[in-house]
Amino acid sequence: MKPSLLLACALALPAASLAPAAGMPPPLTQNGGTWPTSHVQGIAVDMKGGYIYYSFTTLLAKYDFSGKLVGTLIGWAGHLGDLDFNPRDGRVYGSLEYKKDKAFYIAAIDVRRLDQVGLDATKSGIFRTVYLAEVAADYTADLNGDGKFDGDVAKTPDHRYGCSGIDGVAFGPQFGRTDGPRLLTVAYGIYSNVDRADNDHQVLLQYDLTDWTRYERPLTEAAPHHSGPATVHGKYFVRTGNTNFGVQNLAYDDVQQRWFLGVYKGTKPSFPNYLLFAVDARTAPTRGDLHGVTGPGGKGSEQGQLLTLAADGLKDAATGIRGWNQKADVGLQPIGSGLFYLAKGSGPKGQQTGDLTLMRWTGNATNPFVPATVADLAKLPSP
Repeated sequence: MKPSLLLACALALPAASLAPAAGMPPPLTQNGGTWPTSHVQGIAVDMKGGYIYYSFTTLLAKYDFSGKLVGTLIGWAGHLGDLDFNPRDGRVYGSLEYKKDKAFYIAAIDVRRLDQVGLDATKSGIFRTVYLAEVAADYTADLNGDGKFDGDVAKTPDHRYGCSGIDGVAFGPQFGRTDGPRLLTVAYGIYSNVDRADNDHQVLLQYDLTDWTRYERPLTEAAPHHSGPATVHGKYFVRTGNTNFGVQNLAYDDVQQRWFLGVYKGTKPSFPNYLLFAVDARTAPTRGDLHGVTGPGGKGSEQGQLLTLAADGLKDAATGIRGWNQKADVGLQPIGSGLFYLAKGSGPKGQQTGDLTLMRWTGNATNPFVPATVADLAKLPSP
C-alpha cells in the first residue's frame, strides 16, 4: 500500500507502535511515499535513531528504516529544500525560501516530536526559523544601478553572483579543516543565465550555530521575520561553471573528508557542465580573483575566498574543472563506510514520489557509485 493511502490510519496509531525496530540496518532501497506536492528536494538520515527524512518542498515526511511512515509535517507555502540531520541536537535543518518576500531562512525542525501524519508546522511549535541576511542582500542586489529590484527572474544583470536564494545544506568542518566544530554550510541557488559571466561560481556560506537559538522564531508567513545573524562565519566560492539553480544538494562525507555538491546540469557551452563536484576538506581556501565578477568601483575583479575542486573525476581540458556526470540533485546523503543514499524523483504533478537507493562510492571517473549490497551494510560502524 502506498504511504499516501495510509494517512487516515496512521493518524490513529499510537506513538509506541511507530518506533523503529531495534537494531534494524538502514535499507538498501526505500520509497518516500506519494504526495500532492512538488518533487523530492532533499533527504536526511538519523543513523542512531533509525529514521529517514524527505523534503517534498511543502511537506516533510519521516520514515523509519523498516519503511513505515512515522509522520508528516505540513503548513508552509515556501520552498523547503535540502536537509541535513544534526546529531548534536537531534534536529533536521533545511533551506527555506520565500522569494516574493525576499526572505531566506534555515528551518530547524525538532523531528523527535514528529510522530503523526499531518502535523501543522505553524501550530506544533517544532518548526523554528532563522533569517539569513547575507543571502537576502545578494539576492536583492541592484547591480545595474537602475533603482529597481527585478524579482525572481534569471534574465537580469541583478542578483549578485546570480543568487537565486539557497538550496544545499550540510554540517561539516570549517573549509580547510577536518576537525573542530561542525558548522552549518548553506549553498546559494544560482540562476542559469548564459549572458553573464559573474554567475560561474558556487557560493557557500558557513555559520557557527553556537548561539543560534537566540535568533530562532516560529514560522509566520503573514509577517516574515528578520531575526538572524548579521554576519557569516565564512563565505566561499568554487568555480564550476554556471549551473541551473546552483547546489541543489550539499553533503559532507567524514570517510573521504570531502564535500560533495550535487547540481542540475548547466547550459554554458564553454564549461563541461558536470552534475557532481567535490571539494577536499583539507584544502585550505585561498584569497583570489572571482573570474567574471567586477571589483569595487568597476575596476578589476572582486576577490573572495576560493575553494579548489578535488583532483579526481573527469577533467575538462579547456577549463581544468573536475567532476562527475552523476545525478545527485534531489537527495545525496553519506551514511558512513563509503555508502551514500541517492534519491530520484518521479510521478506526475500532484503525485510526486521519491525513491532512495543505497550506493557505494567507487571513485571511478565515469561510474562513481554502484548499488550497495548486504555485505556493504555489514561494514557500517555501530551508530
